[in-house]
Amino acid sequence: MAEPQSIDARPLLALLDLARRARLAEEPAVLRFMAVNDSHELATYRQAALWLAGKGACALSGVVKVEANAHYVLWLNKVCKVLSTTFLEPQSFGAEDLPADLKEHWREWLPGHALWLPLGDDDGQISGGLLLARDLPWMDRDKALLGEWMGIWLHAWRGLQSNLSARGNWFTRLLTLGRSHGIHAEKSKRVWWRRRSTLVIGLLAIASFIPVRLAVLAPAELVPSDPAVIRSPLEGVLGTFYVQPNQQVNEGDLLFEFDEAIIRSRLEVARFALATAESEYRQAAQQALFDERSKAMLSSLTGTIEERKAEADYQATQLTRTQVRAPRSGVVLFDDPTEWVGRPVRIGERIMRVAAVEDVEVEAWVPISDAIPLPLDAPVSLYLNASPLDPVRGSLRYLAHDAMERPDGTYAYRLRATIDGEIQHRVGLKGTARISGERVPLIYWVMRRPIASVRSMLAV
Repeated sequence: MAEPQSIDARPLLALLDLARRARLAEEPAVLRFMAVNDSHELATYRQAALWLAGKGACALSGVVKVEANAHYVLWLNKVCKVLSTTFLEPQSFGAEDLPADLKEHWREWLPGHALWLPLGDDDGQISGGLLLARDLPWMDRDKALLGEWMGIWLHAWRGLQSNLSARGNWFTRLLTLGRSHGIHAEKSKRVWWRRRSTLVIGLLAIASFIPVRLAVLAPAELVPSDPAVIRSPLEGVLGTFYVQPNQQVNEGDLLFEFDEAIIRSRLEVARFALATAESEYRQAAQQALFDERSKAMLSSLTGTIEERKAEADYQATQLTRTQVRAPRSGVVLFDDPTEWVGRPVRIGERIMRVAAVEDVEVEAWVPISDAIPLPLDAPVSLYLNASPLDPVRGSLRYLAHDAMERPDGTYAYRLRATIDGEIQHRVGLKGTARISGERVPLIYWVMRRPIASVRSMLAV
């Protein structure tokens, strides 16, 4: 007597486990993830995509977020749209089953063999489908098992969508609170002002007028309040730096100097031009005793000498300004000196700042959309990224009237705030500032941004 053949029950056990997990799913994202990733427990595949009518490819295997404008997703949406009208039952297919404009990109995106598992709605219309692709052909056993799984998945999907729709919004739940358990008749006999829905609406109306402080958030940093700005006194090339960033200096200390080679060459040229002009003048003065034309050139040569002398004096003065010293005591604030050495600068170009250690204040940039009325001495709290649990307290000192362009291309209002007390943080630390304005009703605090957005959209 022949022994019965053993049956591999692992796929069926995997199907039962998937069905149980699908029934317990509480979010649509969980079911979408199971469709494209957990289906691998029933049959191996390389790629999977879940396509829903009206939404397109909403889930891909191995991908956390679907990029709707990616070339692969756009091509996949066209393929699934064709399959939804071609195959009404689970069906394996290849590149030869697609139109010519889609066939040419098949090898670029998918392996050789694909399986289409359609999803139908209550009216029998195809509302989506699961596309699986791998290198080996699909067996009838795989089609049957995956088709049964997609039927279970579709049932769980519809049930979850119904539950989400039945939950409703929070305001409806408040108005309908307590209307079950057969007490409708009793509630209908109550006067209107004793009904629970009326009480809830009344409490919300009262709460909407609770005064709260209007505040805005803005990117901010610690900056020196009154720094001495060191600018280039001449046009030349920076030579040697004698200080390092954040170094403490005293008044009169040498900060940096320019390369004197260029300035000395200019001075030598100016002096040589002066000597040449003087020589021409002496020669013309000797010839003026006998030549009237030479006598007429003396005044012109005198002007040339004065011009060359002024140029030589100017270059000599520039040579004395090649060394720049600290105008006050404090901390030197500038970039890496190696980035400055050998760099040509213009007259008036800012090179560094010297600021006192204790002269620190808050500088913030208030976005145009958050430009609320802010009185002077309005409280400001700076939450530094380096120490978010230890805010820096201050008071509003200055708010610009005109918006300025930031490095990122946006426009914002510059704000300066004095710091209350002493701090141990250094200049340059960044964070987020909270600027508190006047007190307003809670309903205005909640609806300020939505109202502004609606007004900008409707131009009213």
